[in-house]
Amino acid sequence: MLVDTQPATYQHMPASPEVRDHWVNSQLIGVLMDNMGASLLAALLSLPLLVFMMAGEVNTVGLLVWTILTLAMLVYRYHLIGIYRLRHDSLEGPQRITFIQRYHWTWAAMALLWGGPVLLSYQQAPIATQFVCAIVVLGQGLLTLTAFSAYLPVYRTYANALMFSVLMSLLIVMLALPQPAGSLQTWLVLTALLVAFWGLLFMTGTRMHEVHRASFELQFSNQELIDSLTLQTRASLRAVATKNRFLASAAHDLRQPVHALSLYADWLATEPEMARDIAPRILQSTRAINELFDSLFDLTRIDAGNYKVRLQHVDVEKLFADLSLQFEPVAVGKSLRLRSHTRPTTLWSDPVVLRRILGNLVSNALRHTHQGGVLLALRHREDMLVFEVWDTGVGIAREHQQAIFQEFFRVSQHQGTEDSLGLGLTIVSKLASLMGYQLALSSEANRGSVFRVMLPAFTQQEAAGLPEPTVVRAAT
Repeated sequence: MLVDTQPATYQHMPASPEVRDHWVNSQLIGVLMDNMGASLLAALLSLPLLVFMMAGEVNTVGLLVWTILTLAMLVYRYHLIGIYRLRHDSLEGPQRITFIQRYHWTWAAMALLWGGPVLLSYQQAPIATQFVCAIVVLGQGLLTLTAFSAYLPVYRTYANALMFSVLMSLLIVMLALPQPAGSLQTWLVLTALLVAFWGLLFMTGTRMHEVHRASFELQFSNQELIDSLTLQTRASLRAVATKNRFLASAAHDLRQPVHALSLYADWLATEPEMARDIAPRILQSTRAINELFDSLFDLTRIDAGNYKVRLQHVDVEKLFADLSLQFEPVAVGKSLRLRSHTRPTTLWSDPVVLRRILGNLVSNALRHTHQGGVLLALRHREDMLVFEVWDTGVGIAREHQQAIFQEFFRVSQHQGTEDSLGLGLTIVSKLASLMGYQLALSSEANRGSVFRVMLPAFTQQEAAGLPEPTVVRAAT
């Protein structure tokens, strides 16, 4: 199984402009639909007033047709509010926009119907009736400022359709019916006033829309800032927890070899003749301290971006021989068998980094193996080279197979973790990532584990003509 060994960075990624626009537009549509009920109620209250004022004063058939169409459209638009509340109110983004696009025509149809009273009453009903009709129709125009200006496409559609229907009604009446003297001047004045009113609606509605949009954009930015601060707070808490784990682990793990050195020194002071027996133990404690500090320094250099990679030819047989010589005493001390297998191979890598990676894996395998042995091998595949470290140890449960690559993580029930900072596999992971290698892990609890370090073909493309090893600095 290929394991993602790099812990999540929890870095807040700002939303793209498309995401921001979708969210803002969905909120504007929400305001539009919230105001739609009030606008329909105002229209429903105006309808009987207009019918009462025009009844007997205008064409009866025309009034009946207009009343039925207007009432049907009002009922249908109330039905749309129900559809929105049921299916789209809890959703945001493209779903709301799709809803508006599908039913956009209803706003235009409703606005066109409001030109009906002007068509029926202008120059045909008493002045009082014409005045009431004009007030109601203009009131519908003013109502759009508060009801529909939140979402500009709908607002413009409604305002354009309303003014168009009124102007066309005036023109039809002017052309179709005989007009008294001076009516042309009156028509021109009304037309000019309507055009001015139309322009005023556009400017005011656009400004109100900008206020709505700016408000939601600010809300979106504030939420992004809150999310970013939340993630930074969590990252700080994780850093504090990591520091605390480090201090606790370092204090515990350094105390043991230092205490042992103290005991050996006291022993040597009281019994100098035991120097031959005590010296190897002092050397072992000193080596343990050096290994702990090496792990800490390696991790610090990698994280700081100061770890230098020097690429050159590496003899795998010699590398395996050096590792066997280094870890054979450990294996013999635990009655384990340490074996290596490879055919003559020269690869392009950093010998220090590669030895550190494989050495940490072998050390980890020996630490957690109590019977059987450890095998270090190199396999040649068609598109890569694969180093493998097999062991017959305690194995790793599936729930821990990613966590073991995190800093200071140790499986509490595993014997052999007491003298470790929990940094060995973390360093393996970071160095492998630095070199462009991949890590894979196959393990079963109480059966053993296989760690694989995969070197893709592109990592073996040495730079031709370079007299000195290539030096690559770790990315910060």
